[in-house]
Amino acid sequence: MGFEWLSILMFLGFFLILMTGYPVAFSFAGTAIVFGIIGMTVGALNPARLLSLPNIWFGTMSNFTLLAIPFFVFLGAILEKSGLAEELLETVGILFSRIRGGLALAVVLVGTILAATTGVVAATVIVMGMLSLPVMIRYGYDKKLAAGVIIASGTLAQLIPPSLVLVILSDQIGVSVGDLFLGALIPGLMLSGSYILYILAIAFFQPDKVPNIPANVEILTGTKLLKKVIKAVIPPILLIFAVLGSIFFGIATPTEAGAVGAVGASLLAAFNKRLTPQLVRDSAHSTAVITALVVMILFASSMFSLVFDALGGKTLITEILTGLPGGYWGFLIVSNLAIFALGVFLEFMEICFIAMPLFVPAAQALNIDMVWFGVVMAINLQTAFISPPVGFSLFYLQSVAPKEVSTFDIHKSAIPFMVLQFIVLLIVIIFPQTVRWLIDISAV
Repeated sequence: MGFEWLSILMFLGFFLILMTGYPVAFSFAGTAIVFGIIGMTVGALNPARLLSLPNIWFGTMSNFTLLAIPFFVFLGAILEKSGLAEELLETVGILFSRIRGGLALAVVLVGTILAATTGVVAATVIVMGMLSLPVMIRYGYDKKLAAGVIIASGTLAQLIPPSLVLVILSDQIGVSVGDLFLGALIPGLMLSGSYILYILAIAFFQPDKVPNIPANVEILTGTKLLKKVIKAVIPPILLIFAVLGSIFFGIATPTEAGAVGAVGASLLAAFNKRLTPQLVRDSAHSTAVITALVVMILFASSMFSLVFDALGGKTLITEILTGLPGGYWGFLIVSNLAIFALGVFLEFMEICFIAMPLFVPAAQALNIDMVWFGVVMAINLQTAFISPPVGFSLFYLQSVAPKEVSTFDIHKSAIPFMVLQFIVLLIVIIFPQTVRWLIDISAV
């Protein structure tokens, strides 16, 4: 071993700084600068290699796919801040209100719809938590089931296209974001379907946990209900077809489809007389903040990656991962365990920029289908996102939960849905065609 030990110290130093709560972009950049200087001082790093950094940055900024990020964020911000997402949840809840477990089923369906239109987890969990959790508790739903349904359904935005996770993953693993969207669609719907089956099973075997809505509660019917459905449910579904359909049928690139979605969401808000200057300002501000965060992390991580590679870190990690006992399966087990462990403590963007550059060379060396590998990692990240004790979706719901729903209830509520997600993850690993099928069809 030459100076590879420096790369190990560099990664450990970065992780320790990150665990103190220091911003991830500055952790990347600061560690790269310090170890870059150390590497040049001891002769482990040729200063000429650092001259390629501007080219890397300009290459990143010319990546047309990354332009999809602000479009999809703006789309989600418009739907959330205009109240259209709230109206959608309310209307679907009315549609299923007379079915045992209907409110929980409505939450799953709305979570799926919002995931396919916004791709933003925090907004989905918070909106559904504020609107549906107090209602389910008031009507006698089991607290843990009600909280778990909201957490799991809201986190579907991590996986179901157009997910920001998939957009960033596509850049990090070097595959088409359109293929990644196609590959993630069936696993995402499998997750949604597994939640529905779980709720129906609870309704059958433990009906006391999901009681019917009291008969004295007024429910819209007939023409009034039809008008509400046409106004609140049909437009978001049409928006989904406009965005995802244009990608899947090859009419538009993901970036162009993102622009269609942003315009479509604005038109929906205007149609409902909610497109105010304040709404546009608030949505644009949210978009600017998230996009700037992504770009800062992207630039800083490229500095880290350049120095880490120059010190021999990537070569060392690739040799370790490809030399694991069990080869292909050994690598899959270790990479999934590592991503899950990181996902409990870190946001998905941080993990994409930290871990994926380490795993990609090894996965390519083992001839793993990179689209399938990206979807597997996305499902894993989604599971980690709801994992106690520090899964981010748990804290999003906790911030808006009523007093009678304790932190312990929220954390315990996630466990059955984690089991469901692990089952879907295993199915996707054992049957890669769950990812490849739509991609292969679209290629014919």
